[in-house]
Amino acid sequence: MTSIDLNCDMGEIPAAIADGTQEALMRSITSVNVACGGHAGDAATMRTTIEQAMRAGVATGAHPGYADRENFGRLELKISPKAVAESVFEQVSALAMIAKACGAPIVHVKPHGALYNQAVHNRELAVAIVQGVAQWRRDVILVALAGSPMLEVFREAGFEVAAEAFADRRYEPDGTLRSRKFDDALIRDPQQAAQQALGMVRRGVVTASDGSEVAVSAQTICIHGDTPGSTKIAAEVARTLHAAGIALTGLTSG
Repeated sequence: MTSIDLNCDMGEIPAAIADGTQEALMRSITSVNVACGGHAGDAATMRTTIEQAMRAGVATGAHPGYADRENFGRLELKISPKAVAESVFEQVSALAMIAKACGAPIVHVKPHGALYNQAVHNRELAVAIVQGVAQWRRDVILVALAGSPMLEVFREAGFEVAAEAFADRRYEPDGTLRSRKFDDALIRDPQQAAQQALGMVRRGVVTASDGSEVAVSAQTICIHGDTPGSTKIAAEVARTLHAAGIALTGLTSG
């Protein structure tokens, strides 16, 4: 049976934790990427998110980003690779300490926002991310954009990798994500997001912003927790994939 992981970025918005949005999302997904103090998150939100994930049976991963809370880690910054590596190490280590206290394993690491998007084409940044994670441990899965050079950098460094696609983001013809500066960068309609996810899994393609088809081979599909209507999007994606006979399974190392 064909299977896919559904992941979601969490621990980023305190209101989403307090109002039950996170727990609602976890009913539809199989892996969670926990903000670990860079672009968002603190010890309390990390612990709460991990505990929620454990109750839901959802795999836990680290979600390090630029330490730029004012811009939610989505502004491109010019930071030395050494500083990036140190920051990534500090963030994943902070999450790992809390996860250990909760009894939860950290299965994967997925960079956030601008750090992720810049590292897609910037080898130095991708290597810096690897170095930061490797300073902590090597037996985790590194998540990167499907078809991108970043994925190859992670693989060349000896890490197990998971190629990622996005249900709620539009694509450019070169396979990169459409910039959030464009109004149509986000897919807010649950059915459109579900059909995009289904096309990725069944046919290995996504329709780009110019109408062309782009090849996408992924092991995990992201639904952003801060996308408007994210709970409805996640539920519809999960329902559509289930109806198509596609199993939803969390990321597992090895």
